[in-house]
Amino acid sequence: MPLFDSVLQEKPAIVLEMGYAFTKLGFAGEPNPRSIIPSEVLDHKAKSAGKTAANKKLFDFANESELYDQLVEFLKTIFFKYVLVSPKERKVVIVESVLCPTQIRENLAKALFCHFDVSSIFYVPTHLVVLATLAVETALVVDIGYKEAIVVPVYSGVQAVFAWEAQPLAAEAVHERIRTDLVANGVAKELLTDFIVEDIKVRTCFVTTRERALKWQHGETFQACPEVEYPIKGDEVIKIPGILRETAFEVLFPDDNDRLNLANIILNSILKCPKDMRKVLAENIVLIGGSAMVLGLAARLKNELFATLESDLYKDKLFVKSFKFHKPPTKANFTAWLGGSIYGATDLVLSKSLAREAYSKNQQLPDFINYEETRFYARG
Repeated sequence: MPLFDSVLQEKPAIVLEMGYAFTKLGFAGEPNPRSIIPSEVLDHKAKSAGKTAANKKLFDFANESELYDQLVEFLKTIFFKYVLVSPKERKVVIVESVLCPTQIRENLAKALFCHFDVSSIFYVPTHLVVLATLAVETALVVDIGYKEAIVVPVYSGVQAVFAWEAQPLAAEAVHERIRTDLVANGVAKELLTDFIVEDIKVRTCFVTTRERALKWQHGETFQACPEVEYPIKGDEVIKIPGILRETAFEVLFPDDNDRLNLANIILNSILKCPKDMRKVLAENIVLIGGSAMVLGLAARLKNELFATLESDLYKDKLFVKSFKFHKPPTKANFTAWLGGSIYGATDLVLSKSLAREAYSKNQQLPDFINYEETRFYARG
């Protein structure tokens, strides 16, 4: 039985964090999501064309009608296969980025209210609710997901949206790097499905040190880590070169004239903030998202931040002496979901949700929701 049931004696809210690659789902008040599932639906167009039935990404759509249909199909799977509850008259907490397209937000609300008849929806922003898991009010939250890395400062419980930064430095770029390199080494492209590439990345790759990365970038010789064999389809083996294992994640730290690698967007975000905020943000960095879990990322990022800070772009503008990283109480890929679970277990879900009756008047969502009164302080 969910913890929420025993404490508040009412049905717990369903908490959803719907990312481009994976969706986390469960009940408010619980420390972990019940399931983490791919954000995919059946590709009906391929099926109707007589092709082998395949899945497609939930947020790959041609028009708004297709998006709505895919959301309805996906939510059916969530409610009736994974959480195993009737959505009628249930409260739903949606953990989403402040950069989520309005089209997706509105169609998700329409599907939940009009098709599933939920009683209310409580939208909570990803970068803000993460702080509830750490019992802090100020941090620089870096979300490294599938499509992009998004940096949003939060100061005294308020998101500094004016200082956000985002770049396509995330899992998708790493997957493309691995796939391209393996195909160039003679691996059949049809073997390298999204699942296989993801598994190769997780099991064999890591973030190398800055010193070794510089040697690789400058073409200097150095002893690479050993290659490994990745078995596939029982009798086939893919050889993963050692140099690929430790350079696959170099796409997060491109050395080009744009100066928009992961360290740059973090420093740019800090630089956009008022001077009295910069030191405390630099000393309260939180890494979340599935791509933030890779071995060696935090140590490499810290070194890159110090090195980039000495460049001409920042040395006369940003006077920061140290960078410190928080360690959330759970895995980085569902830290935001846990924050939503915490919010959903408070009375905020009763007082600050968007009710079905209010939505039915004009069937529109506000572009921005005022979270000033909905901040959660986990103080002792």
